[in-house]
Amino acid sequence: MAAGLGSRYGSMKQMDPIGLQGETIIDYSIYDAIRAGFGKIVFVIRPEMEFDFRENILSKFSNRIPVEYVFQEANKFPENTAVPSGRNKPWGTAHAVLMAAEIIHEPFAVINSDDFYGVDPYMQMVSYLTSLNAANQLSDEYAMIGYPLCNTLSENGAVSRGVCEVDRDFFLKEISERTGIESVDGDTICRDEQMQSSFLSKNATVSMNFWGFRPSIFPKLSIKFTEFMQHYHDQPDAEFYIPSVVDKLIKAGEIKVKVFRSSAQWFGLTYKTDKILAAQRIKQLTESKIYPPQLWT
Repeated sequence: MAAGLGSRYGSMKQMDPIGLQGETIIDYSIYDAIRAGFGKIVFVIRPEMEFDFRENILSKFSNRIPVEYVFQEANKFPENTAVPSGRNKPWGTAHAVLMAAEIIHEPFAVINSDDFYGVDPYMQMVSYLTSLNAANQLSDEYAMIGYPLCNTLSENGAVSRGVCEVDRDFFLKEISERTGIESVDGDTICRDEQMQSSFLSKNATVSMNFWGFRPSIFPKLSIKFTEFMQHYHDQPDAEFYIPSVVDKLIKAGEIKVKVFRSSAQWFGLTYKTDKILAAQRIKQLTESKIYPPQLWT
């Protein structure tokens, strides 16, 4: 998913270089996906990004793995959905996934373009997806990679995370969005809209939008998006997020989501100052030979 506006970052962070040879986070994500065994890449972008994206991103991968892209636009809806007025940005991450429905016909993973996940989650997700009964694409069991909360915090400001409750068989029971999360004097706290604080466990499992789905998710997303638009079409800041949709589907008994926990160190580009830390960590990983000095040579 690469259609975000990057309002807090201040620029098109999907294309901001952090590697030793100018690589972006997307470069490292694709590198890890290829070596884990994924066989196709689909980008979800905005139309105005197309030229720069083709020149700076897609050209690197065309000889290495099949690549396609689709557009996420504010005026793309399922049939019989009212068109809102005054909306000029996409409708969130679940809407982004829905945009790829026509070109994805196999089990697939979903990631954010501005998040570095580490190679371990890709390996775990490939193992899960390849274990699925390929003929049973209508199954309603999906997967998610979870991270310890302490491995996902930013040193440069508060963040929002989907905090997960998992049952004894490692299936997701509930996912709740928590905002204003940061480390304060050794404790991890979150703040609500009224700035009331509460404590969170450092080891709480959180979602970083690394999901494993089958094509059977698309009609479910379409139905939920129609319901979403009926309630929020006149609200300019409303977002159709994957975690909230998944939570509703789980509680309705429509799907099951297996949670695979990763100990990898996540980092991402939320704030402009995050770029310095991201570049330092990539340098360390390169020096440790996790990645070559030049990814695509």
